[in-house]
Amino acid sequence: MRLVLPTGLVLPESLLHSGWFAVWATFVAINTLMYAALSVSKILPKIYPSDWVHGRNRRTETRSIYPDADI
Repeated sequence: MRLVLPTGLVLPESLLHSGWFAVWATFVAINTLMYAALSVSKILPKIYPSDWVHGRNRRTETRSIYPDADI
């Protein structure tokens, strides 16, 4: 007599359709997306908002030893 085992399934189908498994799968998906976003943000160069927004803290006159230089 030969023993036949289902192939390709790690967990039974009834477990995969349960409510707690859907919650757990959602948590894993969100965790994976957050990890990927953090990994990509570490690769990209740092963004300085002051490069785009000029506040009142900019000098109107140069204090360089070369007064004719552009600001």
